[in-house]
Amino acid sequence: MYQFHRGQDLLNICAQQNMSIAQVMLRAEAEERGWEEKQVMHQLDRAFRVMEESVKKGLNAEIKSMSGLIGGNGFKLYQRTATGGMCGNLVLKAVSYSLAVTEVNAAMGRIVAAPTAGASGVIPGIILAVTEERKKSRQQAVEALLVAGAVGKIIAANATLSGAEGGCQAEVGSASAMASAAAVYLEDGTPAMSLNAAAMALKGLLGLVCDPVAGLVEVPCSKRNATGTVNALICAEMALAGIESVIPFDEIVDAMFRVGRMMSPDLRETARGGCALTPTAQTISRNILSAL
Repeated sequence: MYQFHRGQDLLNICAQQNMSIAQVMLRAEAEERGWEEKQVMHQLDRAFRVMEESVKKGLNAEIKSMSGLIGGNGFKLYQRTATGGMCGNLVLKAVSYSLAVTEVNAAMGRIVAAPTAGASGVIPGIILAVTEERKKSRQQAVEALLVAGAVGKIIAANATLSGAEGGCQAEVGSASAMASAAAVYLEDGTPAMSLNAAAMALKGLLGLVCDPVAGLVEVPCSKRNATGTVNALICAEMALAGIESVIPFDEIVDAMFRVGRMMSPDLRETARGGCALTPTAQTISRNILSAL
């Protein structure tokens, strides 16, 4: 009764049942798994706790990735919150939290793939920062994970979440769309606003390639999480202002899948193109290989 395959299906259920996306997704998950709703919420709360822990650990100045390529950037940016920087505390927190999670991932720490390890920073960064700065409850934060999950479910069903199959548009792009919809929910936006935000966020990163330097999920992956975080926030703001995506969410998802299929394999996680093929990246790769 609550299962959905497309964004329009989800909106129809929300309208027919007079329910939020979080409520529909909660019932859909419980229905699909054969669980009680409280079991679903318990699992989500556990995931949210891991997200909180990874942010806290990642803001430690000493953390370094296994290769040494990244580490400490989340901590550095977080120091800007003392003055508000140019972007304000919410943006600075969201991006520094996002960077922190990716650095914990690269240091072989415990994270939540959201929806993948390479795109793990965007969703926790935004949900945690918005919850703190806008004085939202933990319950609302966990419900926002349901909204993000609903968007990810649609993308997974109709396109891909894999960088090897669709490029980074399928990883950071999907995470940005998921987080943008969640941010709208936290600000009491409508289901339609959430999907408009998701459409604009994914559209803004359409065609983003996956080109990890030395084949590691570190450079440029970590900083792309930062970019995806800001993209998600501004798309949420646009949707909350009443701005609609000219192209519907479902059509953007279909377009993303087609673009991924058109991409050269060199631009899909093989480390054979893009940033990975620059002289500096090639030197880094040789140095890492020689140290093994």
